[in-house]
Amino acid sequence: MTELQLGLIGLGATAVVGVFGYNKWQEFRQRKLAQAVLKPHHEDVLLGDSPARVPPAAAPVERFEPEIRVEAPAAEERIEPVFVDPHPTLSADDMLAAAPEMPQPEIPVIETAISEAPVAEPPPAMPATPQVKLAADEESPEAPAGEVPAELLDPRLEFIVAMELVEPVSAQQILHSQRSTLVRINKPVHWIGFNERTREWQRLTHDSDIGVRRLRVGLQLVNRLGPVSEGDLAIFTGAMQALADELMAVADMPSSRVLDQAAEIDRFCAAVDLEIGLNLVSRASAFSGTKIRALAEAAGMALGVDGLFTRYDDNGRAQFSLQNYESTPFSADALRTLTTHGLTFLLDVPRVDHGERVFMQMSEIAKRFAETLQGALVDDNRQPLSESQLEHIRREFIGKPQATMAGFGLAAGSPQALRLFS
Repeated sequence: MTELQLGLIGLGATAVVGVFGYNKWQEFRQRKLAQAVLKPHHEDVLLGDSPARVPPAAAPVERFEPEIRVEAPAAEERIEPVFVDPHPTLSADDMLAAAPEMPQPEIPVIETAISEAPVAEPPPAMPATPQVKLAADEESPEAPAGEVPAELLDPRLEFIVAMELVEPVSAQQILHSQRSTLVRINKPVHWIGFNERTREWQRLTHDSDIGVRRLRVGLQLVNRLGPVSEGDLAIFTGAMQALADELMAVADMPSSRVLDQAAEIDRFCAAVDLEIGLNLVSRASAFSGTKIRALAEAAGMALGVDGLFTRYDDNGRAQFSLQNYESTPFSADALRTLTTHGLTFLLDVPRVDHGERVFMQMSEIAKRFAETLQGALVDDNRQPLSESQLEHIRREFIGKPQATMAGFGLAAGSPQALRLFS
């Protein structure tokens, strides 16, 4: 039981005791009054000095003794003690008529119920603070959002501007705001917003349908075209300040040496950015396009709009690809009549997870092509490739560079690597 319930029970018990005591006091008072009324105070003037007689009208009167009768309450009823006169034929007026010389006293009639007793009211309870459980899309905007995952934005690879908006703004409006300015930059710009419904950071696209209060915008410092330039950095910072003014937000920009950071990352990329190719050339007749397509699809490779057959892993990430050794790209229509004297299997080392294992798979598929098409596997100098040479390529040009990337905290095939080596 709570303290409030215990207090109310105590107050109720005190009220009952008070009523009972008050009734007893009234009973004693009425008894005294009745005795005073019935006792003769003067001698009979007709008898003079004769002994006092009892007046005829003053017949023996039984004493008025009110009693308390408590009726058993029915369910959900309150207990109401009631005073009952045991001799209804003898009223207070009759007793007063027996002594007309006495002033008529005021005899209160008490019929008190527990509900009418003065019960101390409990102190008013403080209004309880409403506990409102917000829906997922009504979460308090002040709740901590946490850091943006490195898979979306990495401070080592991007110059990140943070903005906190007063009111939610649609993702489409944010992306469209500075588009005409940002297209002049030669590096990718990544837009990340906090989804209040899912409580997660997510990449903003032109079809995003969320309102954004927390915004992070990252300028990629390096890609395969080189490091970011000072001019690109100036355009980006100006566009972010203009966006902050439009959204009535404060743009929080890092103060690190961005250009030096970009140059350092670019040097690291140059050391591990390798693409391994295995060439398959014809020994006599050219390869038929229909046979190439049949072998590629049997190996789990799909023809893309880029003119390459590509094999993907279970997560949809590219493992390796097959392209025409000659200049003509593959297409569904061209393959019906195409012939070529060579094919090239390509593996992009920094963009492939578990590169050594994938290289061995690519080598086995290339050997199968060579056997079926009556071709030979050669290096870039058109020299035959032996098993020992394939093993050397696997260790030195795939295993070591990917180990270097892991030591830098940038795993091959990770989302950061895919952004950096693009």
